[in-house]
Amino acid sequence: MAVRYDEANWLQRRLRALPGIGWAIWFFSRALRPLDRAVFRISGSRHTLVSLMSGLPVVMLTTTGARSGQPRTLPVLGIPDGDRTVVLASNWGKQHHPSWYYNLRADPEASVIARGFTTPVRASEATGEERDRLWSRALEYYPAWRIYQARAGTRRIPLVVLRPDDRVRPTSSG
Repeated sequence: MAVRYDEANWLQRRLRALPGIGWAIWFFSRALRPLDRAVFRISGSRHTLVSLMSGLPVVMLTTTGARSGQPRTLPVLGIPDGDRTVVLASNWGKQHHPSWYYNLRADPEASVIARGFTTPVRASEATGEERDRLWSRALEYYPAWRIYQARAGTRRIPLVVLRPDDRVRPTSSG
């Protein structure tokens, strides 16, 4: 279950602060993805290491590779917003967007696995007042995004809204 920062216990708050530190960004950007995938498999598509330890809302996002046309699945923080999920293309504050962002721009049809269910989604980038509202909401869960935005410099972190695709029903992933 997703826990906002102000609802998190002391350990969850400490764990959420670590990825805002320089050395930790380097380490976590390399180590967390394979660990999250392993825990995700073991838990029957219900949890990742990050979600279990920090209470953050992690989802598995599957996009279609913009160049390869192959499915690409990776864990991302998925901020709940009603029946939608918002993902931030922060890329740990690097100067370029993550590859999944380019994949969604090329093909907005994707899927999200959360709590053991796969939901087909359509992606669109939030702009204007909606982006501002969603940025504030995202910071309620993970304040370190402020650090990533500062680190990204002039690159404004995109917020991508994933809306359920009503044409396809969710399925169990377990």
